Amino acid sequence: MADLAEYRKKMAEALNARAIWLEREEMPKLKEGFRTFHTSFYSIYSLLLKRKIIREDPYKSEAKVANIEVPETGTFPENERADRMGLRLAAFDNQLDFIVNFYQFSLDNFGLDKIRRILGLIKYIDWVRFLADAGANVNTNSMVELVNQARTQADQLSMNIIGENLGNLSKSTGTIMALLKEISDYHREAFKAEIREAATASMPPGTPVQVPLIKKKYAAAAPGKPFYAELAEEVIREDYTKEGEATREKILKQFSMPTEKPKAVKPQASYKSFLIEGLFAMGSISTVFSEIIPKLDENEEVLENKHKSFFQKIREILDQMLNKAPEAQIYNIEYVDPVKQVQIKEKLNFTAFRTELDRKAKVLFNVSTKGMAVSKLEGMEEAQLLGLLEKNIRDIQTMHKLLGALDEYFKAAVDKEDRSKIKGIKPELGAMKNALVKANQKRYEYNAQKEEAEQFKKLGITT
Repeated sequence: MADLAEYRKKMAEALNARAIWLEREEMPKLKEGFRTFHTSFYSIYSLLLKRKIIREDPYKSEAKVANIEVPETGTFPENERADRMGLRLAAFDNQLDFIVNFYQFSLDNFGLDKIRRILGLIKYIDWVRFLADAGANVNTNSMVELVNQARTQADQLSMNIIGENLGNLSKSTGTIMALLKEISDYHREAFKAEIREAATASMPPGTPVQVPLIKKKYAAAAPGKPFYAELAEEVIREDYTKEGEATREKILKQFSMPTEKPKAVKPQASYKSFLIEGLFAMGSISTVFSEIIPKLDENEEVLENKHKSFFQKIREILDQMLNKAPEAQIYNIEYVDPVKQVQIKEKLNFTAFRTELDRKAKVLFNVSTKGMAVSKLEGMEEAQLLGLLEKNIRDIQTMHKLLGALDEYFKAAVDKEDRSKIKGIKPELGAMKNALVKANQKRYEYNAQKEEAEQFKKLGITT
């Protein structure tokens, strides 16, 4: 391929096709990879907070993230690990939350400079070599110590949560890195194509092509845009050396998209996978409830013991001995209606609500272990699965709202000297919200796939 003009034309076509493919196929995968990464990290982070292994950053919720930045990576004294890592992990969680929930996943937003920052964020803690050899990575070494400390305090369920999420972090790191490399390779070749169009293509034959000259011409054609000298050197090697033609052919072959074959008809059962994954996301909330329920019980005890007289406490003990049902505890809670955005006041029967939490935790636990539940779920009809998923989403949304209101109620209802005894549940509420977001995402994906299939069917098209 000696003709450089022909190469530039074919490369432009290949880059255009690859850009469309990356936007359509790979960007959604990248976002899902980050979502998995964040969910897995948050599970471990919240566990460290619950076990009081790290200090909670009191200003975490007030921090405003406007851009992708790598949190602090410097060394610190070992006796400050709980404080320093508490602040760093809070900042790291905020960055991941920003990427997953607010950042736009498009090729333009994942340029070479941005990818370098994102790589720094993904490598902030080395999850791939987490327990093998972290090297000199301060944050990784510190995180290993914190996780090992958590394991010494953990029950079997918590041990399983830690192990599963460490595995998910390692896998999703590999997925994200591979996708970022694809996007980075595209941007590198796109920049080289810009150099050829803006600089080298207009140079007269015999001009000594060097990086400073290319940089000067490129700056004039594209003022303000970043210039990458190492990529300019690649253009010189590919276009002006004996080995250049073979290199160009190799690059063009690498970037040429394969001819798209007609897609096979998907079996009807394949749509179930979206619903089942959504149910598994809801099932993960059972572990959150296992943390919330003891805290609610402790908070109720602190509040009620303050209000009960000695004789009332004796009466309760006698009622328990006689197996009498306890009197219902009614709390006046307040919350904002998420649809109407108005303040709602409600009398909550805490006794009944507490019983319902236990029941729901058991229901969700039945779908929290894939090996136990997957065969049963796959045997259900799609309509049954969709109804089950939607019911659980509605139930958990209601419980999330009431739990948030209870959290505020307990903090406000006790005397000032007892506030330190009240156990907050904000980390657990955050984990519930993440699970709800993921479950809703799977429901939307299911509905979108079904709707698309129906539209094709109406048009007489076989997908």
